[in-house]
Amino acid sequence: MRPVGFDHCVIAVSDWERSDAFYAGVLGAEIPPHDELWAEYRFGEWKLNVHGPGFQGLNARLPVEPGNSDLCFVWPGAVDEAIEHLKRHGVEIEAGPFDRDAGPRGIGTHVYFRDPDGSLLEFVTYRPS
Repeated sequence: MRPVGFDHCVIAVSDWERSDAFYAGVLGAEIPPHDELWAEYRFGEWKLNVHGPGFQGLNARLPVEPGNSDLCFVWPGAVDEAIEHLKRHGVEIEAGPFDRDAGPRGIGTHVYFRDPDGSLLEFVTYRPS
């Protein structure tokens, strides 16, 4: 069997204005207009489906809640640039930077931070091959 590809995953947020601003400004998401229950945060060829307060649609057995996600984003440059970017946006660094051989592309340098609801986010930069 050939490996499957990745299309999207789901996060939940508690405040649309705050989360839209964070995911657009800090992570570069394209955010189409949305209603008060559901949105998409688009990142090129993949996206986050976003459940807002009161979402009652199709859910996992244990629905995602604000603050309980853990996501890693590939930063398109050096880790020092990622750290400066986070600082410019007033985002506190939780951990890192440090190297780990945990990614699908080999050794990467990782820096951890949180979204406004407390979900753990991470930037990884990979060494050129």
